Amino acid sequence: MVCSLSTGYEGQTNSAGIIVASRVILGVGVGLEGGTVPVYVAETVERRIRGNLVSLYQFNIALGEVLGYAISAMFLRVEGNWRYILGSSLVFSTIMFGGMLFLPESPRFLIHKGKTLDAYKVWKRIRGVETPESRDEFFVMTASVRQEENEVHEGAQNKRFPWMDFFTVPRARRSLIYANIMIILGQMTGINAIMYYMSTLMNQIGFDEENANYMSLVGGGALLLGTIPAIFLMEKFGRRFWAIITLPGFLAGLVLIGASYQVDLKTNLVTVEGLYLTGLIMYQGFFGSYACLTWVVPAEVYPTYLRSYGMTTSDALLFLMSFIVTYNFTAMQDAMGKTGLALGFYGGIALVGEIYQIFFMPETKDKTLEEIDAVFERPTMDIVRENWAGVKQNCVDLVCGRWKKVFVEQGRRRESVLEVQEKTLA
Repeated sequence: MVCSLSTGYEGQTNSAGIIVASRVILGVGVGLEGGTVPVYVAETVERRIRGNLVSLYQFNIALGEVLGYAISAMFLRVEGNWRYILGSSLVFSTIMFGGMLFLPESPRFLIHKGKTLDAYKVWKRIRGVETPESRDEFFVMTASVRQEENEVHEGAQNKRFPWMDFFTVPRARRSLIYANIMIILGQMTGINAIMYYMSTLMNQIGFDEENANYMSLVGGGALLLGTIPAIFLMEKFGRRFWAIITLPGFLAGLVLIGASYQVDLKTNLVTVEGLYLTGLIMYQGFFGSYACLTWVVPAEVYPTYLRSYGMTTSDALLFLMSFIVTYNFTAMQDAMGKTGLALGFYGGIALVGEIYQIFFMPETKDKTLEEIDAVFERPTMDIVRENWAGVKQNCVDLVCGRWKKVFVEQGRRRESVLEVQEKTLA
């Protein structure tokens, strides 16, 4: 509703002030959406497809960006085109609003509010209770949420401000640090700055103003296509696989982009455009899969009673970092040079991110949200040691040709639902 109202105003007004105000209101709506949709999906779907469906959210974001580029290109020569470009989002926000009217509340949220019977009815509607596994997961979820609430009520200092547990409870602190460092590293590689300045960047490598707008679809399309493998294979290969594989991919793309700036544009236009566009497609394509993780991981790592606080924090940080990187893009390009920014800064951040993910990223594939709690209960150094042991074993397996073991059989669940239930109820 917030998005629909703001887009309706900005498309029909003649006042610059109203446009700015409408954009601010629209930003509030987008921020609220980003803080709730991934959490809702993570809390309502079964673990076997949780990563796939949360990844679908990033696919729709990328699809919206491509449609935005396409609509801009369609109305490029139309008088007063900005009205159509800004107002077009009213169609999509209205469709989204209509669909959300039919969504039930999250069962975990209802249990957290003491509405266990309502939670059971919703669970039966969206997940079913025909299988023992589904029933077990509901009972484990109920017991886990109540246990968390008992721990909060027993605490002496954080009853009034539960979000303070992010600083005082090790399990909550670990999830906050990990999820947000991952977001910072992803945004600092410049993805949103490149998306916002796409036509300007195309103009820098020789395209005229009109063709630069059309060529923006190349980068947006690559980002969209890059999300598709993660949608279908996120749960098959696991979170660590996608993080570790995609970061070198878009680092290689940044290398090509940086190299294109070293070629003389006047004498080697085709070479410059070929290097740049190849690098851009690689960068955007691999980042499409990585971007799915920036929604999947925060949506599933926080404790139930802190999930709304945590996801809101991660969502706000993502948009804040996007603003910082985008706002300073031209100044950074002037100060560092085109190659220095693309390869030196963005590429350097990608390299740091790769090292961080190898050592500090726990695997949450095929785990219930209650099992993920147990993962983050462990000390960080235990996770680091386990990850390093896994990296060494994977290297040995790759050298010995055991490819299936590395890419298919990794990330097996260490505990069954029954074992988690026994621990929770103990």
